[in-house]
Amino acid sequence: MVKTITPATSPKIPRTVWVLGFVSLLMDISSEMIHSLLPVFMTVVLGTSATMVGIIEGVAEATALIVKVFSGVISDYVGKRKWLAVLGYAMGAASKPLFALATGAGWIFGARFIDRIGKGIRGAPRDALIADATDPAIRGAAFGLRQSLDTVGAFVGPLVAMGLMLLWANDFRAVFWVAVIPGVLSVILLLIGVHEPEKKLAKPAAFPISRTALARLPAAYWWVVVAGTVLTLARFSEAFLVLRAQQEGLALALVPLVLVMMNIIYAVFAYPLGKLADRLNHRALLATGIVPLIIADLLLAQGGSLGWIAAGLVFWGMHMAATQGLLAAMVADTAPAELRGTGFGLFNLASGVAMLAASVIAGMVWDRFGAAATFHAGAAFAGMALILLLLRRR
Repeated sequence: MVKTITPATSPKIPRTVWVLGFVSLLMDISSEMIHSLLPVFMTVVLGTSATMVGIIEGVAEATALIVKVFSGVISDYVGKRKWLAVLGYAMGAASKPLFALATGAGWIFGARFIDRIGKGIRGAPRDALIADATDPAIRGAAFGLRQSLDTVGAFVGPLVAMGLMLLWANDFRAVFWVAVIPGVLSVILLLIGVHEPEKKLAKPAAFPISRTALARLPAAYWWVVVAGTVLTLARFSEAFLVLRAQQEGLALALVPLVLVMMNIIYAVFAYPLGKLADRLNHRALLATGIVPLIIADLLLAQGGSLGWIAAGLVFWGMHMAATQGLLAAMVADTAPAELRGTGFGLFNLASGVAMLAASVIAGMVWDRFGAAATFHAGAAFAGMALILLLLRRR
């Protein structure tokens, strides 16, 4: 069903969404200054294997998504979102010095684990805050805007890291120390700039993860969970994009360009595609958004030159822009208001398990069969996801 929103009647995106967007931007600058260099730091400086990179990245990302279940449930049960978000962002900021101090894979695992627990704690309450504060008619635009601002940080961070690597002769640890600053600023902005909505949330009739409460989540919501899970299986950690570019000869100091290019595309398209999601059929848009991932995987598998890698990164960014904000809006639309935090949490639990499996498998395939096989496998999973989605539409 097509939704019609005229400029005269369209509500404005609330201040809370803008502030949360800039909070995300600052934290992403901090995180991506580290993460854009981390796969190469681990393999070149610390001597870890691609399988270990996949395990660490998979566990880290899965942890973030799984923890969102508990933070979302708690935010629903107590009727408060902000302070859980503050705790999550504070943990993310506190983890950054550990990367600079790391002397082995164990340090990196611990730092990523703390960082991702923080991300998990803040994610569902933050998304629920956005949904609580935003008119349903513009939720796609609101989530797209937050995702765009978040993604601006995701390419500014690698650009800063690249400049500092060139300035400081590939001193990874010095760059990691600088990353602490924007992380701390994000926590300060959240503390002073975001307030809980004045309207009190109705408490769930039962504890949010009880059988009684979960029975209130409709079939349409569970379909979104399945769709997000299958799609995550097709998209492993972006650490493998960085390793692929370095394998093709990209200089150490320029490695952050991988995430810069991908995230510029992501940031440019996330907001307009989010607005489009407010007007067009969600399932059709989700199916369309899988196609760029298939193309990206095939281009990255082809390799042979940095040109192929760059083209693959463009399509990967288009896929992210087309699907991530859209899935968040679909969760917000299908979960009851008093169970919205739980809805986001369960969605991310399923996606987290899928991300762990996808990243570990990608690392094992990479070590045993090579990089091309890893991306061919990703294309196959994405193709299956597209087929399942088209069958569901019929």
